[in-house]
Amino acid sequence: MISAVQRIAQGGMRTFALVWSGQVISFIGSGLSSFTLGVWVYQTTGSITQFALISMFFTLPGVVFGPVAGALVDRWDRQRTLIISDTGSGLSTLAIILLIWAGRLETWQIYLAVFVSGTFSALHWSALTAATTQMVPPKHFGRASGLLQIMQAGQVLISPLIAGALIGAIGLQGVLLIDFITFLVAIFTLSVVHIPPPRVTAEGLAGKGSLLREAIFGWTYISARAGLFALMISFSIVNFFLEMINVLVTPLVLSFNSSATLGVVLSISGVGYLAGGVVMSVWGGTKRCINTVIGATLLLGLFAALIGLQPSVPFITLSTFLCLSCLPIVSGSYQVIWQNKVAPDVQGRVFAIRRAILLATAPIAYLVAGPLADKVFEPLLAVKGPLAGSIGQVIGVGQGRGVGLLIISMGLLVIGVTVVSYLYPRLRLVEDELPDVAAEEPTTPALSSSAATVATD
Repeated sequence: MISAVQRIAQGGMRTFALVWSGQVISFIGSGLSSFTLGVWVYQTTGSITQFALISMFFTLPGVVFGPVAGALVDRWDRQRTLIISDTGSGLSTLAIILLIWAGRLETWQIYLAVFVSGTFSALHWSALTAATTQMVPPKHFGRASGLLQIMQAGQVLISPLIAGALIGAIGLQGVLLIDFITFLVAIFTLSVVHIPPPRVTAEGLAGKGSLLREAIFGWTYISARAGLFALMISFSIVNFFLEMINVLVTPLVLSFNSSATLGVVLSISGVGYLAGGVVMSVWGGTKRCINTVIGATLLLGLFAALIGLQPSVPFITLSTFLCLSCLPIVSGSYQVIWQNKVAPDVQGRVFAIRRAILLATAPIAYLVAGPLADKVFEPLLAVKGPLAGSIGQVIGVGQGRGVGLLIISMGLLVIGVTVVSYLYPRLRLVEDELPDVAAEEPTTPALSSSAATVATD
């Protein structure tokens, strides 16, 4: 990981190295809040459905406002946009802290706060991914993408372990206060750099117009390119199944163990995500990224199915570790394809539409996962349930075993969708049929003297 950062920094991309470091800290802080709020809601209500609603309310704004956010990212200065989005998310966290101190925190208020945070997150992620193209030369796209995956790995690896230990020591409000401070760190690193604007292209000029027209242009751009469109749809379907699994892992572990154990499971298995991100950041991916996407997704689906096989902490941890190790390689290679095939000055809009379609599957997954687990799969594998004498003989019966069966089913569906996707020529040949966008090598941006010192340490 460090060698990848040094390569990019030594190549003149000190701005990316500094921005990335601040975002790593901020993402870890957000992971602390996400874990503690999830545990608080689940333990307060005892409902998988209400637990899943937290994730739904966070991702919903990306679907509803994502296209407009992408258009704004292409209109506005991307550096200022990142600062605004981090500020908004930080203030939503502060609002929850104040409610706790006033003794008035309720579940619906958490839903409202995460919805606001999700709105700013939609703006943030579109700006960050588009700005990365401006901060990093094309030869480092794969490594930069791997580093962004490592940034997210901090939430999976470090946050649950720290949060699980801190909940009892400093309480929910203390954990959230740490998250608020990490937002300040991210804002500081963004304020001391200069991110250059994207160069103007024919595609960007063609997409100019009203805010609504510019928001829709992202969809027009993708739908006119069959390979990118198919890749987006395939990835979104796979994401639906993965989000189902993601929301079910917590109740799966809590069905037979404690929240402290859950934090350890998520943190240890999150090492897999970190390992995959490190591999991607150092390796940079293969020349033909689509083959990497397909192969790693097949392995991801296999390991995901294994998560639900047995109510065993070591087995679940190992399976999740292997599953998460594939995810940064899939996502990193997927992102490189888009960076190479999409004009820089429309990436905000295009990436926002892509993310909106991707996220649209997540709220559906969160809404379906709870009722499907509670009302269908759990009764099927109850002690005297309909499948107790068949599948139950293999994976067990009782509390949590229905959740396990649902996770197995989702993993197998990931494999099926991936195989079908590869059989479609436009997706399989997307790198051959679409020309690379000739991106200019970014010039070394000016930093303040203090920022330059930090970035090169």
